[in-house]
Amino acid sequence: MTEAVAPKTVGVIGGGRMGAGIAQVFASLGGAVTIAESGDTAAALQRVSAGLDRAHERGKLDDQDPATVLARVSTVDAVTSLPPSLDLIVEAVPEIAALKVEVLAAAEAVAGESTVIASNTSSMSIAELGAALTDPGRFIGMHFFNPVPASLLVEIVRAPQTRPEVVDSVRAWVSMLGKAEVLVNDSPGFATSRLGVGLGLEAIRMLEEGVADAESIDRAMELGYRHPMGPLRSTDLVGLDVRLAIAEHLSSTLGDRFAPPALLREKVARGELGRKTGQGFHTWS
Repeated sequence: MTEAVAPKTVGVIGGGRMGAGIAQVFASLGGAVTIAESGDTAAALQRVSAGLDRAHERGKLDDQDPATVLARVSTVDAVTSLPPSLDLIVEAVPEIAALKVEVLAAAEAVAGESTVIASNTSSMSIAELGAALTDPGRFIGMHFFNPVPASLLVEIVRAPQTRPEVVDSVRAWVSMLGKAEVLVNDSPGFATSRLGVGLGLEAIRMLEEGVADAESIDRAMELGYRHPMGPLRSTDLVGLDVRLAIAEHLSSTLGDRFAPPALLREKVARGELGRKTGQGFHTWS
């Protein structure tokens, strides 16, 4: 068996918090990374820069200089402008199926024969998204967690069509990133979102019913069950809009037990999306 090597060229589609984090960790591994961002490319690069500065302050860059790592990252304003024949392309756009299908098809158009194409989706079927590709065997789920540089886990999701050698390469790359992986078969919500969203929705229902306040519900899980972060604070970190979209998808595929509570819908409608807006179930400075 050929020994796996780190990807030398990586494309990341989407320069938001998740995309910037994914770009940061692969650039820190030594690869040349190109972010395709249709919005503000300068903001995407700034997110990577800020993340590298934080990692450097915490001693997490293995003596690398942030500026040296940042020099490995570039941006383009369209998927079609990504360099050809990249080793890996990771899609990290919002959880909107039509958008993901569109950018994945565009990614395959610039990919080389051996390019692995991955989605960072947290809940959508890898098999269904892969149907947009002419070669779904190269497609796999790489579900990173927020914040990407600090999180230890990557959930690898294989569809029935995913080739074994693609799974092997991705597992090796995750290990090279210094992260642990769990390998799951394609199913709605995979393992992590299905469990995490289920707990989060029940916590929201408890808050809605007046069982306890948000701080008490979170502390109960943090101190009683040793969760590093309570379910409501975790929802704030993920984003209430993101959690609502996942819950709606799981509700449509797995049934009413994942139906979003009215309180979640109301907060999203008011723009209280969690840490990124300063207000969710908790107030963030």
